Amino acid sequence: MIFNRKKKEALEAQRDSSEGAIANKEVEGKSQRQIVLGRFIRHRGAMISVFILVSLIIIVYSALDFKLGPWKVKGWWKYSISDIPEGAFAPCPHGEIGCPTMSLNPFSKAFGLGEHPFGQDDIGRDYLALVMRGAQRSILVMFIIGAIGGTLGTIMGSISGFYRGKVDAILMRFTDFIITIPSIIIGSVVGYHYGNLGVPFLAMYLGLFAWTGLSRLVRGEFLKLRELEFVDAARVAGASNRRIIFKHILPNAVGIIIVSVTLLMSGAILLETALSYIGFGVVAPDVSLGLLISQYQDSFTSRPWLFWYPGFFIVSIALSVNFIGDGLRDAFDPRQRRRISKKDRQRASDIAKERESL
Repeated sequence: MIFNRKKKEALEAQRDSSEGAIANKEVEGKSQRQIVLGRFIRHRGAMISVFILVSLIIIVYSALDFKLGPWKVKGWWKYSISDIPEGAFAPCPHGEIGCPTMSLNPFSKAFGLGEHPFGQDDIGRDYLALVMRGAQRSILVMFIIGAIGGTLGTIMGSISGFYRGKVDAILMRFTDFIITIPSIIIGSVVGYHYGNLGVPFLAMYLGLFAWTGLSRLVRGEFLKLRELEFVDAARVAGASNRRIIFKHILPNAVGIIIVSVTLLMSGAILLETALSYIGFGVVAPDVSLGLLISQYQDSFTSRPWLFWYPGFFIVSIALSVNFIGDGLRDAFDPRQRRRISKKDRQRASDIAKERESL
């Protein structure tokens, strides 16, 4: 019994060493960027999410007409958010009005998008146009908050973690003060005063308060990296603090920064949705996904499609960004166990058996 167990452990150790040899052979001669990109591409969930997110962005931003400098670009959808089509509302089976006309049954005569695929609102406006505009605004908020929050969080965290001492104490106490205030309260105050200035201004002000979590993560990473040998070697070679931060420490912390920013963007679209739902986010006549849900909350039981489509885009965008962040985390973190394909696992097992037979 003991002999068989030791033999089994030896075979597993040989197989693990063979898998390690295969993994080392695959990264041999590749740069760090190529290694990270290869790991990310092998993450199936992240690649599917990238495809879904890019497809949604293309569909949403190409649906409606928009101005590009002096030119007006025509969208693929015929209605705008201000068009009120002439004629009656689309009928519904239970006596309601404004039902979706889209049919996915290929054997039906009504197969296709129809006149109003997502239905119509209370005054007859095309709901597909409203949802497309709302998704545009929500995606814009997500990227602006991610850019501003990511930049501020990286700057604050890197300065705090590198210089330590009084600088660290002052910046972290300020960060702790911002963290103690609930984000929904900050967002409500900002939305109440600046929501009428438009989506970019609202997102910019929200981004000024969205950096706190990222700054603490970056600070912890800088505290760890600044004690390593390559930083001491750069300091002995006469490198300035600025060069050490931007050329030596920051490139090694870029993984945790990118992952944190993706999670920040996912939370940003949910924050905008919550603020618009309670009336402190995007305000009419502009449109966002949260505002659409808020405006038609009384119609949930009678016309649920007014919730289905905005909710679908909110969930799809948030989940896609989360899965992309998960894939980036696995790609940047070398401590993550490599995903061995069945073919490579079989090769490793065969090599271990050959070694045992010898």
